[in-house]
Amino acid sequence: MPRKERPQDPSAQTGRRILLTGGAGFVGSHLAERLVREGHEVICVDNLQTGRLANVAPLMQGPRFRFLRHDITQPLAIDGPLDEIWNLACAASPPLYQADPLHTFRTCVQGSQNLLELARETGARILQASTSEVYGDPEVKLQAESYKGSVNTWGPRACYDEGKRAAETLFYEYGRLGVEVRVARIFNTYGPRMSPEDGRVVSNFVRQALTGEALTIYGEGQQTRSFCYVDDLVEGLARLMASDANGPVNLGNPGEFTIRELADLVLEMTGSDSAVVQRPLPQDDPRQRRPDIGRARELLGWEPRVPLREGLSRTIAQFREELAPGRRQAAQAG
Repeated sequence: MPRKERPQDPSAQTGRRILLTGGAGFVGSHLAERLVREGHEVICVDNLQTGRLANVAPLMQGPRFRFLRHDITQPLAIDGPLDEIWNLACAASPPLYQADPLHTFRTCVQGSQNLLELARETGARILQASTSEVYGDPEVKLQAESYKGSVNTWGPRACYDEGKRAAETLFYEYGRLGVEVRVARIFNTYGPRMSPEDGRVVSNFVRQALTGEALTIYGEGQQTRSFCYVDDLVEGLARLMASDANGPVNLGNPGEFTIRELADLVLEMTGSDSAVVQRPLPQDDPRQRRPDIGRARELLGWEPRVPLREGLSRTIAQFREELAPGRRQAAQAG
């Protein structure tokens, strides 16, 4: 199929027909909302393993959004043309992706190949939501795209880490065959629409603080993470899809915080008197995460804008609403 010319400015691209997998998830639903708002037709595919219909319920009332419940480990047929495919399918939280590691690995590899074949058939440009987990437990303080990583192939996180690495290889090989591929290596992202049961550190701490549970820190809490607000990430993804970037691009916030610092900030901002307890550090838990976003700045003109305190304020407000007794009981009953 011939390559489709696209302008560099993502705001100038209107009326595209887009397949978005994982579109009912935390990040996917924010991206779907933006794409529909820009005037595109969005076919949202999600198996609802971790996605929630509530995330896209407002979009389902409009004419430019269609939801299809499907698991991308199975081949997917879409009638009509496609301009773009955005692959955000796969559980991203360790407790969730470790619950069914074989399915996680198949989603990363078999699912990606199914979508790449669809891209080859339709001539669509395709973007892969990869992850900072491809760097494993890094041996360098600042992770650039050139760093090859330090991943334990025999560890409990390998189904996700190695699955995403294998998916990147598939994207590289299909790119050599002429498919237009884009790869985003996404670092820790947070914001509204995270599930309180998500299992990642921001959602854990906010839920625990608001419900009076003890905040759980693994190890000494000196491991670091870099937290990117979801609106900033979606902007980076949009710019990457519209760009001519060749090879993976880190998307994350280079601001670095220890887990203990995050816990203290959440306690302060929620006004919670929850205790902080320590648990043994899980196997292969990365000691440090900090992205080098030089390529994103150079190729996309992108860097995150929302400070952690501001983003947490918005996230805490959403969690307060969702965890209100009446809301929670209704959700459990439904």
